[in-house]
Amino acid sequence: MEQLIPIIIQLIGGGAGGNIVAALLKQLPLSKIVATIAGIIGGVGGGQLASSGALDTVLQVLGGGAGNGGQAASSAAGGALLTLIVGFIQKAMAPKA
Repeated sequence: MEQLIPIIIQLIGGGAGGNIVAALLKQLPLSKIVATIAGIIGGVGGGQLASSGALDTVLQVLGGGAGNGGQAASSAAGGALLTLIVGFIQKAMAPKA
């Protein structure tokens, strides 16, 4: 059970980060489903980077160590970043009207 809690935090944090970016940047052509899926994937990636120790400085700036708060913050940031990238790619690939 202890191994499952960080993954759940990463999934929730990433999904939240992705949806927050999609809500803030209305000009990006992102549906809720795409924003959530991209956020979840980015959240897991960001959480795994945080737990591996690769982002120790970033975690200290975000206000946490490798605990649950740091996991949530890095997952939200990873989800937001990947959602932003996906949104810009979708906008660039959209047909010009």
